[in-house]
Amino acid sequence: MSATPEIELRSSVGTVFRVFLRLGVTSFGGPVAHIGFFHDEFVKRRRWLDEAAYVDLVALCQFLPGPASSQMGFALGLRRAGWLGALAAWAGFTLPSAVLMIGFALGLARFGPLAHTGWLHGLQLAAVAVVAQAVGAMGQRLCQGRVRPLLALLATLAVLAWPTPWSQVLVIGGAGLLGCWWFRSTEPMALATPVPPLPTRPATVLFGIFVILLLGLPLGARLWPAAWLQLFDSFYRAGALVFGGGHVVLPLLQSAVVTSGQLTPDEFLAGYGVAQALPGPLFTFAAYLGAKLPQAPNGWLGGLWGLVAVFLPGLLLVSGALPWWERLRHAPGLRAALAGANAAVVGVLLAALISPLATGTLLHPRDWILAAAAFAGLQWAKLPPWALVALCALAAQVTG
Repeated sequence: MSATPEIELRSSVGTVFRVFLRLGVTSFGGPVAHIGFFHDEFVKRRRWLDEAAYVDLVALCQFLPGPASSQMGFALGLRRAGWLGALAAWAGFTLPSAVLMIGFALGLARFGPLAHTGWLHGLQLAAVAVVAQAVGAMGQRLCQGRVRPLLALLATLAVLAWPTPWSQVLVIGGAGLLGCWWFRSTEPMALATPVPPLPTRPATVLFGIFVILLLGLPLGARLWPAAWLQLFDSFYRAGALVFGGGHVVLPLLQSAVVTSGQLTPDEFLAGYGVAQALPGPLFTFAAYLGAKLPQAPNGWLGGLWGLVAVFLPGLLLVSGALPWWERLRHAPGLRAALAGANAAVVGVLLAALISPLATGTLLHPRDWILAAAAFAGLQWAKLPPWALVALCALAAQVTG
């Protein structure tokens, strides 16, 4: 009999929403930090899935265009509570920062200069500690032996030397091909938390909707130049064609609203500065832009319309891929590829920890001390991430 305690495989929609709502107000630091927060919450604390299943999901979301952390949250909600759970996870994680971004666009909140604010710097230090702990835990589990640490190191060096949106996808894909050759005799790994199968028919329909919208929206916006349709078309394509996280979507959004003359560069950059200071996904910047536009739909309606448009393609893609992924990833050949890809995922996350997180955050000796103390609080004192975020913000405000 296994010593592992029995794990409930399903959760209520309300539970999923509450968990992700708490993450939505405490997960600072961008998509890489979100992966760390999710790892602590769902692998270590709640044990909704094991390490192998979690990193397999990271690999899938890194391959797909769109906001990786939001896609992961959507997939986790889908696995735990079905389609309503997926929507609850997305709403809980996204709405806190989206509401604040729309409020800022409407003048309901006034932020001073954010780049040099002490508490904001503390949030970044907390993100460094969270990501460092997640990378360490994943590396210990997924980089055993001699070959996998080497693959992780090579992936780190490649991403640091070639920092483009496509580099992560190509590095993980290349490591997967090497894994097919090097780990071809690897046995399929039994999961500690088996996953109920997801239906493939809805997934196929959702993927078809993604393709139809991607091809049909530009044509529709040209034939029927309504403002609401043009907004949806521009933001949908921005969300559908982006690899590499929220920062990479900025040029596409800037082209849609600044180059077209709808917003000034200063208005665009002001919203971007606020988005970086908030928890949750950076894609909620689209809510600010939709609310700020001079013509209808704007205000709250435009903000929510832009929010749905930029997130929809990534959610359709992960919904279409996840059921097939859950079936295929247990096959011996794919497990061999995943053994290499997962080692590369660890390397990619280590590269992100080094740059831009550490190089952009650890600027003074006191930053190193606070980040080390935060890591110790997570690793050994077992502080919950929300408490760590609050303590780091307070400490940086006092010492800065």
